[in-house]
Amino acid sequence: MLPGLLAWLQDLPVAVAIREGDTLFPWIECLHVLALTLVIGSIAIVDLRLVGLASRERSVAEITALALPITWSAFVLAAITGGLLFASNASVYAGNRYFQVKVLLILLAGLNMGLYHLLSRGRTAKWRTSGQTPRSARVAGGLSLILWISIAACGRWIGFTINAPT
Repeated sequence: MLPGLLAWLQDLPVAVAIREGDTLFPWIECLHVLALTLVIGSIAIVDLRLVGLASRERSVAEITALALPITWSAFVLAAITGGLLFASNASVYAGNRYFQVKVLLILLAGLNMGLYHLLSRGRTAKWRTSGQTPRSARVAGGLSLILWISIAACGRWIGFTINAPT
């Protein structure tokens, strides 16, 4: 069933145009990299505050309020462009171990973020500017940094291994 779905996806007219055209793939890839840069950069601003390495003069709630709109907007663009890139050669990407790890890491990053927001709901306003955040917040921020750096690394390795024999 999955191979049929992947074949259908990569045979869609938009996927064929991306795969066989001279310019669509590189333009979409540029947008994807730009979006990921904004996602990772805006998340890193929050994470570095959580772990206590930056912006200690501002509250976590303030940093989060400023960064999250950028993060979500960029994430939507990254998801759309990533989906288009994936569709262009779905069966090959689906079999690439770095792509598989990247998807798993994105899911783990989402789970980490969801748990952080669930467990810290309503408490971030109490984490004053110069005070240290709770250990759970520091762990969540550190883990998030590691996950997003790993996601970026896997994304680069996809490009280096996509046509390599497995």
